[in-house]
Amino acid sequence: MTTAEISLREVRDGDLPSLWEHASDPEAQRIAAFTGEYHYDRALFDAHLAKIRAAPDVLMRTVVADGEVVGQAAVYGPPDEREVTYWIDRAHWGRGIATAALTALIDLEPTRPLHARAAADNTGSIRVLEKCGFVVTGHDRGFARARDAETDEAVLILEAT
Repeated sequence: MTTAEISLREVRDGDLPSLWEHASDPEAQRIAAFTGEYHYDRALFDAHLAKIRAAPDVLMRTVVADGEVVGQAAVYGPPDEREVTYWIDRAHWGRGIATAALTALIDLEPTRPLHARAAADNTGSIRVLEKCGFVVTGHDRGFARARDAETDEAVLILEAT
C-alpha cells in the first residue's frame, strides 16, 4: 500500500505532457488492451482531451501523488450508463494509487449505478475496481487495438449503497 498523499484536481494544460507520456506507454497499452487512436498520436490525444475537458457531462481529474502528476481518472456517459475510467503511470502501479484515486473519484460522482470495464486478464485493474466496491456482473468480447486481437473483457458495476 502507498504512503503517498493522493489527490484529484481539475486537469491543467501543464498536465498534458505527463498524461500523454502515461497513455503512450506501449506496455501499459498492452495491459489495458482497449485503447483509442489517441493513445498513439499526440495531436489526437490533445484534441481528445480538449473535447473531454469541455464536455459538461464528463468528470475528469488529474491524479496527483506527493505533488507529481501520476495519472487521470474520469466518469463519463449518460446518467443511466455512467462509466469510470482511469490510467495510472506504470511506474506507480502496485502502490495503491489507483485504488485511492478511484475511491476519491467515486466520492465526487453521486450517480449510481456506475459501470466499468477491464480486459479480463488485467487482474490489477479488476482488483482496484473490486476494492472500490465494483462487482463483476458479466463478460464481453471486443477488439482490443493495443493487442490487435479480439479480447475478453470483464464488465463491472457499482450499485448504490
